Amino acid sequence: MTLFERRDRPALIGVVHLLPLPGSPWPGPGLDNVLCRAREDAKVLQRGGVDGIIVENLGDAPFAKRDVAPWTIAAMTRCALAVREEAPDVALGINVLRNDARGALGIAVVVEANFIRVNVHIGAMITDQGWIEGDARQTLLARRSLGAEHIAIAADVMVKHAVSPAPMNLGQVAKDTCLRGGADALIVSGSGTGQPTDPADLGVVRAAVHNTPIWIGSGLTPATAMHIRADAAIVGTWLHEEADLRRPLDLARVVAMRKAWSRLGGK
Repeated sequence: MTLFERRDRPALIGVVHLLPLPGSPWPGPGLDNVLCRAREDAKVLQRGGVDGIIVENLGDAPFAKRDVAPWTIAAMTRCALAVREEAPDVALGINVLRNDARGALGIAVVVEANFIRVNVHIGAMITDQGWIEGDARQTLLARRSLGAEHIAIAADVMVKHAVSPAPMNLGQVAKDTCLRGGADALIVSGSGTGQPTDPADLGVVRAAVHNTPIWIGSGLTPATAMHIRADAAIVGTWLHEEADLRRPLDLARVVAMRKAWSRLGGK
């Protein structure tokens, strides 16, 4: 069973937030140390019972708008392979920040990942990187040219850390992202990393696209799980020690989230 099929319980997707990679704007610990942390975090997530893991280059902020440097792709590929080795039994996703969908696809093909996350798949958003335009057509064409239709696209609807250039109808954006943009799952988030997702927004998106998996992309905690109805939750910040992104993932927190989301969350 994949993350994109009907499930008896909502899926929990943990995040491996990579430390600054070679070429990052920030001083990094070196690729060996990045790999070591990625492996340890992947082990924690698998032991804690997650259904999926997303590997993303969070430590590279401020991000390139779209096409990242080739050395970033190379380093992320090594990290994703390490995560796959440590957690072979869970679905694997790739998110190349800020919006390098084709780079993510390339990595996903090489490491045999199951999905990619695309922050701006259709339309355009004003972000902390400036104006970012979606390019669903080129992403879908690239996926076909690579023979990678089995790699799903999880696309954000009105992505976090961004605003629309004009008032937009959330339900219509959801329809366009799915029906015109070809996304396989839709992600609804709060305003920023770790910020809660509005249950009302989830309801609007669910009403607009009945048969598409709906994921939440930020802000889930065991305390808020009872108020959320979604097919899956991507959880990053809260799973770190003391919910501090600078620290490693905490097994006890992963287990607690898994229990809360299985018991209280979901559809």
